[in-house]
Amino acid sequence: MKKALSVFLSVLTILSCFAVSVSAEETADYLVLGDSIAYGSGLTNPVEAVYGKIVSDTHGFNYTNYSVPGHTTGNLLKRLENETVLTAVKEAEIISISIGGNNFLLSNLIGLMFDALVKSDYSEMDAIAEGFYKEFSQIMDIINENNPDAVVLMQTLYNPQSGTIRDVYGEGQKRLNEMVHKYNDEHPGEIVIVEVGAALGDDMDCFAADDIHPSAKGNELIAVEILKTLDSIGIAEYKEPVIETEGGDFEGGFSFFFLDFFVKIFEFLGKIYSFFVNLF
Repeated sequence: MKKALSVFLSVLTILSCFAVSVSAEETADYLVLGDSIAYGSGLTNPVEAVYGKIVSDTHGFNYTNYSVPGHTTGNLLKRLENETVLTAVKEAEIISISIGGNNFLLSNLIGLMFDALVKSDYSEMDAIAEGFYKEFSQIMDIINENNPDAVVLMQTLYNPQSGTIRDVYGEGQKRLNEMVHKYNDEHPGEIVIVEVGAALGDDMDCFAADDIHPSAKGNELIAVEILKTLDSIGIAEYKEPVIETEGGDFEGGFSFFFLDFFVKIFEFLGKIYSFFVNLF
């Protein structure tokens, strides 16, 4: 009888451990940090339809989003001084980060375009990328110090532009993405790269009317890429994304369409500049 009871209790213990394991996976703490992309600024209903919410709804994660529109890596560093945000970092099993686009966009974009198109000078873009790398490294130092076991999902940047400005914008995108890969190469195992840039590609339906942020479709594709990444590293088996609330595309606001005008002027000035450089 005691032997039978012992066997029963052993089986019960194993089943209990399995149940706890399943429960832990289903209720993992999932934290999103970053900028307006992570916030969902291209949507009319970002709280309900941003990609982080889709990921958490799909796997039943405990979801927290502390992203802020307009933030750069420098802003995120300051945000990590906030005790509430830092506590969330300490408690998270999974941390998604979208950051870096504003390092480029808020750094005299017209001047960067002028240098690139008129003088073929990309030194300022290189400097921005180096600054991004330094501050992102500091961000990771804080995360590692407070939660070395967290899985950090770092997203690459995409290019939402079309027409003549796409190539110039792509120069900034390329440099920042190279820095993400550089960090991964130099600090193996600290981040997992989510290739959002490749996932969205040049499909303009993925971007909102402001020519910057992901549309509802774009958010769904980012969620899919994160879900595939979690599956590839053995964190959570891939499931089709759960869309509890359909996203609405934001149609107003600022647009980068007007920059095409400057691009055409700068391209013309670039030809004149090259002529005189070659002449003398």
